[in-house]
Amino acid sequence: MPIDDKDFVKLNYTGRVKETGDVFDTTYEDVAEEAGIKNDQKDYHPMVLAVGSSQLIPKLHDEIKGLEVGDKKTVEIPCEDAFGKRDPSLIKLIPMREFKRQNIKPFVGMPLTLEGNPGVVRTISGGRVRVDFNHELAGKDIVYDLEIVDTIQDDAEKIKGLIEVYYGNPNLDVEKTEIEIEDGVAKITLDKLSGFEQRTVQEVTLSKFRVARETYENIEGIEKVQFIDEFEKPEPEEETEEEADSEEVAPEVLPDDEE
Repeated sequence: MPIDDKDFVKLNYTGRVKETGDVFDTTYEDVAEEAGIKNDQKDYHPMVLAVGSSQLIPKLHDEIKGLEVGDKKTVEIPCEDAFGKRDPSLIKLIPMREFKRQNIKPFVGMPLTLEGNPGVVRTISGGRVRVDFNHELAGKDIVYDLEIVDTIQDDAEKIKGLIEVYYGNPNLDVEKTEIEIEDGVAKITLDKLSGFEQRTVQEVTLSKFRVARETYENIEGIEKVQFIDEFEKPEPEEETEEEADSEEVAPEVLPDDEE
């Protein structure tokens, strides 16, 4: 059956820069390792994609629609339909004194964020630092190799896939996440490891919002998403017979004058 908007698919892909062939993203561990971009914090397996969502660039969604399970396809995407053309206005010259004031020693290739915008230091010269705020793939035509592995019909499995994509906690075990869907409400109880994250409250809240938005926008019948924090008192450990038998009662010792 041809894939259409709001269908959930399991997708394998590899993204390459057309001009150089350099791999910048992939779902295959061996490809990532060979390209030198392997991330030890990432699980490499087919990603769950809600077709038509904001997960991938729009052009890719257009190319996926109409495919079926088992289909493979290579797609070339010009820069204007991928990550945009390079914008000279996004290259800023920042005085070195601004870095010194914050006790930062910049270097070429250093990533940084200014007013929420990620950038990279390109040059340092004459007391000024040239920072490029264009996307790293801006101005580059790209090629994607796609493979439709499967489709997902179960709504709870769809949500688990979205959690893997958007929640961003490498220690979270999605299989230990509980999902209950009733009367248009999806109740999500995350794996308990999610309560011990090294992220800010704002980052965690944004991750949950992304999961919720993609859920109610792409799964028919779900109007509300609730995340439930649950902490359960552990049951006391029962004493085994062996432990009980091993406990000896100390004999009563009387003073000499009471014997």
